[in-house]
Amino acid sequence: MTQFSSNIAALQPSATIAVSSRVKQLIAEGRDVLNLCAGEPDFNTPSIIAEAGVKAIREGQTRYTPAPGIPVLRAAIARDIERFAASGARFDPRGVVVSAGVKQALFNVLFSLFGPGDSVLIPKPYWTSYPELVQLARAEPVIVDGDPENDYKVDPARLEAAAGPSTRAILLNSPCNPTGATYTLEELRAIAEWARERDVWIISDEIYRRIYFKGAIAPGIFDLPAELTEKAILLDGTSKAFAMTGWRIGFSYTSPEVAEKLSALQSQTTSNASTPAQYAALAAYEAGAEVDQAVEQMRAAFQSRRDLVLDLFATRLPGVSVLEPDGAFYFWVSGERFARPGEGSVQFCERLLNEYGVGVVPGIAFGDDRYFRMSFAYSEDTLRDAVNRLEKAL
Repeated sequence: MTQFSSNIAALQPSATIAVSSRVKQLIAEGRDVLNLCAGEPDFNTPSIIAEAGVKAIREGQTRYTPAPGIPVLRAAIARDIERFAASGARFDPRGVVVSAGVKQALFNVLFSLFGPGDSVLIPKPYWTSYPELVQLARAEPVIVDGDPENDYKVDPARLEAAAGPSTRAILLNSPCNPTGATYTLEELRAIAEWARERDVWIISDEIYRRIYFKGAIAPGIFDLPAELTEKAILLDGTSKAFAMTGWRIGFSYTSPEVAEKLSALQSQTTSNASTPAQYAALAAYEAGAEVDQAVEQMRAAFQSRRDLVLDLFATRLPGVSVLEPDGAFYFWVSGERFARPGEGSVQFCERLLNEYGVGVVPGIAFGDDRYFRMSFAYSEDTLRDAVNRLEKAL
């Protein structure tokens, strides 16, 4: 038997990718299956962005770049953060490190700042990769139950109850995957004040920030005054808002001092993100009104789909509890009415897939075995069909 390193002894594969792969396999075999698992927009990348990537290839922009990204892209990202930050602060391009997706950006941060003996607070439900990445840094993930009366969000009281001498950071995700819950600016301020008193880092994953249904853009950590964000790290990227999941461009923003260490780590692991993809991302952040219009069209479509499914749940599945998302493109659905006695989320989701042809992600992947995640990044016809099948499953 192969002896593996203790570095990966407890590592589990991504549950969302595993379920989505299983569904795609069934579809390839000819099964009538609706895939509501994927965490990606169903829209094409806006043409102005895609054409910039093609143009970069044709012009020979296919060689190595500096590890943290091409300077013009780092500057464009800094300006974009500045454009949306309600604080009015200035943002230094040297604080930007461009990575192969937000997952790599988060790994860079966790691996560079934390290690054995450190712990990171993670609100539950959480994106499935958070605990795994903390453990890869050989730190301890400490799960903090969100408040069911407040869309499963956490507050300083819950954080304080879970914190201890080893607490070094809190990992926030707003809008949240899988719930769609979004922290208000006042809630972020309260958490930031608690973090400052505790002298812990705030790592804020805001990849869904522009897919928000209560305004143009969701509140973010850098909307707060600078004195509350000295130990804040922003994670974001092009995947969701610009429909660029396969291009693999994410970034972190923090102080130039920390960014230098993140860049050094990345230079020894993957080096730079894909060069043509960086030029496509440059168009995403620099094209202005044309890209903003495309983003708004996608956001409006997601909101329309969200409202449709909420109406369908209310009329066709009135006994099923579902959280109304403020952002992202997921429903966090109670499995209570679907589960048979003794079934956990894996079992009843398998049954929904095998018997009714509906592929959703078991809630245990996000820390709560009572729920499942259902994406609404699909056509309205597909979503109507899915609700019909869920009604039959009851």
